[in-house]
Amino acid sequence: MEEPCGAGTPAPLRGDAEEPKQGSVLFLGGNEVKSCAVVKYSSAPPQAAFARLQEKTDLKLPPANWLRESAKLGPAGTTILGNSKKSKPFSSFGMAYDFIDSVGNDVDVVSDSENIKKLLKIPYSKSHVSMAVHRIGRTLLLDELDIQELFMRSSQTGDWTWLKEFYQRLIDQKWQRKKKSKEHWYQKAILSKFLYYSINGDGAAQPVPSTSKQHQEGPVAGESDEAGRASWPAPFEMPSALSEDPGASNQGLKNDFVRNILWTFEDIHMLVGSNMPIFGGGRYPAVSLRLRDNNKPINVLTGIDYWLDNLICNVPELVMCFHVNGIVQKYEMIKTEDIPNLENSNFSTKVIKDIAQNILSFLKSNCTKEGHTYWLFKASGSDIVKLYDLTTLCEETEDKYQNPFTMPVAILLYKVACNMMLKKNQNKKHYGTIRTLLLNCLKLLDNGRHPQIIASANYMLSELFQLDEPKKEDGAEFPINGNSDESYSEEEEEMPDSDENGSYSNSSDPPDDNKAVAIIKSVGELSVPEKYKSVHRIRPSCAFPVCHGTEERCRLVLNHVLEGLKSVDSSVKKEGDLPAADPSTPIPLKYEDESTSGGPESLEKQMALFLDKMGSFQKGKHCSQSGMIPGSWQYKMKLQLILKSSRAYYVLSDAAMILQKYGRALRYIKLALQCHDTYCCLCGSMLPEVLVFLCQCLTLCGDIQLMLAQNANNRAAYLEEYNYQTKEDQEILHSLHRESRCQVFAWATDLSTDLEYQLSVSCKCYEAAYEILLFSNLKSQNPEQHIQVLKRMGNIRNEIGVFYMNQAAAVQTERVVSKNVSTTEQQLWKKSFSCFEEGIQNFESIDDATNAALLLCNTGRLMRICAQAHCAAEGDFKREFSPEEALYYNKAIDYYLKALRSLGKRDVHPAVWDSVNWELSTTYFTMATLQQDYAPLSRKAQEQIEKEVSEAMMKSLKYCDVDTVSERQPLCQYRAATIHHRLASMYHSCLRNQVGDEHLRKQHRVLADLHYSKAVRLFQLLKDAPCELLRVQLERVAFAEFQMASQNSSAGKLKTLSGALDIMTKTKGAFQLIRKELVAENEQISKDKSPAESVSVNDSSAGLNKEEVLKLLGIFESRMSFLLLQSIKLLTSSKKKIG
Repeated sequence: MEEPCGAGTPAPLRGDAEEPKQGSVLFLGGNEVKSCAVVKYSSAPPQAAFARLQEKTDLKLPPANWLRESAKLGPAGTTILGNSKKSKPFSSFGMAYDFIDSVGNDVDVVSDSENIKKLLKIPYSKSHVSMAVHRIGRTLLLDELDIQELFMRSSQTGDWTWLKEFYQRLIDQKWQRKKKSKEHWYQKAILSKFLYYSINGDGAAQPVPSTSKQHQEGPVAGESDEAGRASWPAPFEMPSALSEDPGASNQGLKNDFVRNILWTFEDIHMLVGSNMPIFGGGRYPAVSLRLRDNNKPINVLTGIDYWLDNLICNVPELVMCFHVNGIVQKYEMIKTEDIPNLENSNFSTKVIKDIAQNILSFLKSNCTKEGHTYWLFKASGSDIVKLYDLTTLCEETEDKYQNPFTMPVAILLYKVACNMMLKKNQNKKHYGTIRTLLLNCLKLLDNGRHPQIIASANYMLSELFQLDEPKKEDGAEFPINGNSDESYSEEEEEMPDSDENGSYSNSSDPPDDNKAVAIIKSVGELSVPEKYKSVHRIRPSCAFPVCHGTEERCRLVLNHVLEGLKSVDSSVKKEGDLPAADPSTPIPLKYEDESTSGGPESLEKQMALFLDKMGSFQKGKHCSQSGMIPGSWQYKMKLQLILKSSRAYYVLSDAAMILQKYGRALRYIKLALQCHDTYCCLCGSMLPEVLVFLCQCLTLCGDIQLMLAQNANNRAAYLEEYNYQTKEDQEILHSLHRESRCQVFAWATDLSTDLEYQLSVSCKCYEAAYEILLFSNLKSQNPEQHIQVLKRMGNIRNEIGVFYMNQAAAVQTERVVSKNVSTTEQQLWKKSFSCFEEGIQNFESIDDATNAALLLCNTGRLMRICAQAHCAAEGDFKREFSPEEALYYNKAIDYYLKALRSLGKRDVHPAVWDSVNWELSTTYFTMATLQQDYAPLSRKAQEQIEKEVSEAMMKSLKYCDVDTVSERQPLCQYRAATIHHRLASMYHSCLRNQVGDEHLRKQHRVLADLHYSKAVRLFQLLKDAPCELLRVQLERVAFAEFQMASQNSSAGKLKTLSGALDIMTKTKGAFQLIRKELVAENEQISKDKSPAESVSVNDSSAGLNKEEVLKLLGIFESRMSFLLLQSIKLLTSSKKKIG
């Protein structure tokens, strides 16, 4: 609960980060001093009104409720009533633990209010000062360091012996603690009795149940603990971490203050613990109550004490009760702002402000090393204040744990980092701060004594590196020269000796001071405004390291993971039972070639065993070879570290995949899966996100195996990449092998030399990922992952189907003698068809019409290969188009039509749509051509064959798009022209051989003329088919000659001859194209140097077939001669008749 200290009612709950909503600005002695106090936690109930004692009340007599707990004062008991114990040496740590959000950034100082007052009174007081100072980020923790009490302990425990020797050797040996006088104890007693009398008039008291502080804690601390349990494993829970140190329980790490107050004094933010009793009454809602001897005036030290207490607790008024020899005389009300002006107690508030700012600057400028214990010491009666680095002095004893502050400081560094980690996603600029805190924490810890915290800190360090971040964000998030948090980084360079900073002693100082880090030569300097200045500079070590690539980032993660694993493994007691293994010796990698792998059949068995094991993981079975106890911190931490390493290796594998380093990618994914195997062996129940990640690993493994299969030419390089291993990887594997044999995924990560086996492994990886999504009911929760896996399954089945289809085509090509289809071919067809069918189902299940259409198209191609396999051997002149060919071609057509139906319309995917149309047109064309060239006259009549050919040709034309501009347009035009040419030739042939039905003959004549015309028009559009154009024109001439033979009238014949000659003249364009190509070919030949090369170019030319050109030229000449001769004859005979 936070409230302005003087408020009578509690304020609403607020988080630590909020600004105080109420405060006070006091105007004192004409100088404005800004002071604001907000209560972060209070165990006291709302202020009760104090009882005003009657005059002549004897305070020497104890009241009835003396030293009892009071309901009006809450569970604070005697502490709040003036009988408090001395401040514990770790009191600031207790507060820091409870308000961890404030440490490191928002607060400058955390300390007991008594320590704050003691520091601010240094220039006015001759008493000694001895305080321990620790730096956490920009926050300083101040604790009283009672030297004499520590020396008494050292004689019993052995602690601080080094400090005792140092103190006796270098520090004022004459100083001894003064024994408390009887007068001191007398004054303490009457003060206590006075406060108990003031609770109420009747002196009644009643016991109250003590309330646990944790239940009244502010929301920040509670939320942090709850978040910690939700987000972090057991090693991050502080009770178990603190329990590692046997002395932690009695080191006073609890927050025993009645109030914890966030006090802002000018620009200094302090978290202060206070036990001052506060009462209600008077003109203000809160007052402090003081007892004074009327015979003794208030001095400056007392006035500063009262003023600071009221400022810290935001109490606006002081009630002073005066007594003489314990007899109450009178009461006096004094406003807080009037205290500095009291008679005999005049002091300047501005000077107090300057003292505070100078002391803070001095400490911040010199207490620069996080994790070090500094000692601020002023001897009694001395004006010199010295600052020592006890950690450096302690290290000279070769045992840093001689410093009892080491463990609390390490724990606090750890807790602050842990708290910031819980909020790391809110602001990534704190990453550098967190990293520095953790690294400094690790410097203080010994692996043998604190393996849990070391493992946990290393895990948090690994968590700082976001493995899924794009590379481009690195520079944006963590600038190379920028700091993650300026307020935290206050690394000061060593300054030269000067009076201005007062940090170092000069040659005139006594030789005993050479151990001091810094010295204030005179306490009077503290009153000089801005005498000590803290120079703020960016601390280089606080900047988050900029990773220039994914691999560098992952390697940093793995380095921290390895350190964490070493800490865990070293703490497991059963290590002696394990077989000896040298972490520097590479673990042998097993490879299987196709002769020992057993092929796909063996893979099926391994896959079945894998799925059985995955099922056992789901049932909660687990085992650890190292003897770790499930639920122990080692168990929980190792699970987290292993999973983190698995993710790092996955990211490395993915990055190598992008770089096309497939051997390296396979090695990394193998390590990722080995980590996952160990995780599965240890984990009693698999979390959904872990199973999803396993699916991602298997999916990536499948991708890599597919790429290896498609890039077989670089297999030697990939094998070299695969075999390489770093020492870090070997040590991580050594840790994994303590728990598991890491062989569950061996079937997926072997580098095989067999193409079929690699494709099968890739397919099984996808199938395994799909099975995991199915039996773990993750399909609906991760729809995107489910879709990706099914897409890859469809794709790999297409790849395998194409592989088997190509093999079948190769076998068919090699088959020369035998006319029958071999069993091998049939088996390959079945395998290919099965793969295509399963792939189609995969794509259809996710409504991927485009890919389903492509697989249907490939199935159609397979059917065409089957049809081609049933053709008779070449050279068999009696060959006919067989029923088997017709069956498979029709099946191919069915699959192509299904593909078109799957797409629906061209807009879905124009390229695929055009491809399927082309393949369908080709199938119809091929089937029609075979029926036309190898007519099955033994089974069908000529008329039926002609009808089927005509229908097939027209369907081929239907799916042959000659109008759409594309790369395939010339092919479509050539195909359409060829179809028209073949149809025209067929009808021409029918007309020659047909006798009888005149209507049918006339229909054939019209169709032949129509198709010849269309063929000529399309061939004319093409610039690379002059021979085809010439041939069609010559056939048209022959068709005209055939028509002329059946004509009787001379006029009709002349008209036909005229038409034929017109066709002959139109062949000029074809001859020009032929001449152009011949000229170009001759020029190419003339450029070649040797005759041999000329011949090879001529023979391999993709241009004109000269033999065909000569043959067509001969036909052209003969037909031209014939037409001219017939024309002369007809014209001559017609003149004779006229004559």
